[in-house]
Formats: sequence, C-alpha cells, structure tokens
Amino acid sequence: MRNRRAALATLAGAASLALTLSACGDTTAGGRKVGSGDGTIGIAMPTQASQRWLTDGKSVVDDLKSKGYDTKLVYGQDNPKTQVAQIEKLVEEGVDALIIAAIDNKSLNGVLQQAAAAKIPVISYDRLILGTQNVDYYVSFDNEQVGRLQALYIVDKLGLEKGKGPYNIELFAGSPDDNNTQYFFDGSMHLLQPYIDSGQLIVRSRQTTLDKVTTLRWDGPTAQRRMQAVLSQSYGNRKVDAVLSPYDGISIGVLNALKADGYGTGSKPLPVITGQDAELPSVKSIIAGEQSQTVYKDLRELATVAADMADDLINGRTPNVNNRRSYKNGVKAVPARLLQPTSVDRTNYEYVLVAGGFYTDAQLK
Repeated sequence: MRNRRAALATLAGAASLALTLSACGDTTAGGRKVGSGDGTIGIAMPTQASQRWLTDGKSVVDDLKSKGYDTKLVYGQDNPKTQVAQIEKLVEEGVDALIIAAIDNKSLNGVLQQAAAAKIPVISYDRLILGTQNVDYYVSFDNEQVGRLQALYIVDKLGLEKGKGPYNIELFAGSPDDNNTQYFFDGSMHLLQPYIDSGQLIVRSRQTTLDKVTTLRWDGPTAQRRMQAVLSQSYGNRKVDAVLSPYDGISIGVLNALKADGYGTGSKPLPVITGQDAELPSVKSIIAGEQSQTVYKDLRELATVAADMADDLINGRTPNVNNRRSYKNGVKAVPARLLQPTSVDRTNYEYVLVAGGFYTDAQLK
C-alpha cells in the first residue's frame, strides 16, 4: 500500500498525467486500477455513547465497502488520548486514507504529522481539526445555518418579530473543544442578540458569553446539572420561556431538569427547546410535545460525501468542494464540502424523517 500511495502522490502532482488517468478507465496507478476500490480506509469516530456517531460510523463503512474498500472503524469513547492512540495504530497499519471526527480538535497535531509523513490523506469529518496543516479536506453541514435554524424557531414560536415579549431565555452551547460549537453559537446569536439587546429576551442567569454556556463533551447530565443550578439561582417564581440547546442530548438533560422543577403541567408549561441531530429519543420527545424542535442533518448523505472524497483522494482525483475560505483551522483554510440542514418539529417530522427513510413509523412509536 505504501508503494501505491507514493506513486499516487507523484501522479497527483502531475496535472496532465492525472487528467490522462481520469479519462482512461483501464489505466493503473501504482499497481491499482483507478477507481477499483483497492485499499483500506481508517475511520476514527468520537464515541459509541451517542446514536448519532453510531449512525455515522455504520454509514461511512457501508459506503466505502460498496466501493470495494476495506475499512477499520474505531471509537475513542470521548477520550482524546485514546483517539490519538487509535489513529497512531491506523497509521502504523498502513491505511490508505483517514476519516476523522475529532474528540478534541486540537490534540491531533502530532499524529497527523505521522500521517503526513506516511502520505496518508486526512479528511476531517463534521468537526474541523485545528492547529495543523496536515488535514486535507473537511466535510460537514453548514454549521452556522444550524444555529440560525434553532434561533429562527425560537423567534417564530415566541412571536418576537411581532414585538411580543419580554420572554426569559437560557443559552446552552456545545463542547468547548469542538470547533463547531463556535459556529452553532454564532449562527444563533446573530439572530437572538438583537432581541436580548432590546429587552424582548432576558437571560436571567446573565450567562450569555460562549465561555459561560458550553457543555463539555456535549454531555446531557452535565447540561442537566447546569440547568438545575440556573433554575435554582435565577428563577424563583419566574418561568423559562425558551432554551437554546445546540444538540438533542443536551436538550434531554435540560428537559429532565425542567420536569424535576415542575415544568410540563398546565400551570407551568415547558419552554420552547431546540436541538440538533434528530436522535431517536428527541424525535419521540418532539412527538410527545416536550422538546420543541431539532435540526436534522442527513448523516447518510454526509457519509456518502466523505466516502466519495476518500475515493477521489486515493485515486488521484480532486474532490468536489463548495467552500474554500471560510473554515480556517488556525494554520490554513481547509477546503470544505458543506451540506444543508433542515429544521424539524411536530408539523413536518413525518415528511422529513419518515418519508425520507431516516426512521420508520414503528421506530417512532
């Protein structure tokens, strides 16, 4: 595999030869027929504790196997050191490409230097890897749009554009070591901040900056404890009208704290609560009238894009991207392929999730 990879690197640097290879279906590169799917792809995912990452891992593996590739899928169980060790092993085993969803996006510089030395291309999957030049491409969704969809839902449900208010809102954000956290939060606050400034939205906890509202590892119980503290310290006889939650696991934690505080009754209805990833427990919660909304990202589509990108890189083709400048990792702008998310609530979940084949009716019972 290493000889093949060296040959491919040489081919990639010769534009005219690369064009010839792409035009001729029976041309071989370094002993591999172009497009033959000969090789092994290493896939490093963050954790098996989230249904979302289980879906991602399976989808990426299935797409790559359909192209004829072998795969090695590992889960870091939310431990950055474990993930680094796993990727080091994949490099040592001579995989032909790496697809990595980072746990800590600043912890991979050393191991990715090893990958670069071995001429192994690296695709950053959904979470942009920071602080290294040794990441070749990024595949994700439009992360600021995710935040905008969550904020737009709150604005619409509270009638803020019609001048209604004031309403009480609390803000949650994702893990501080995940670069997407900033994009989600910025997208939301771009729309919510004017209403906070005008007094239509009031954050009674006064926790409004990103460093005050993050949730390490996107952990639901951590979010639940913070929500309990906010309710105890800042609300008394007042009620929460909306909670900006960036992820379904956090939303469930917030809901648990609210219900323990007496929310979910006729006299104390649950607030508007957003989410992300359309995880099964949260979709069921939406159907039951508890969580209000989630942002659906078709992980099957993301997996397909990542698999296509790995196939292109291994075979000396230039992957298709639609953003070359926005996603800067502190060392360089990483070429990106961004997909579009969809807002889901009780009014459209059947059309988006069931008719779209993501869930069956039986799964949602």
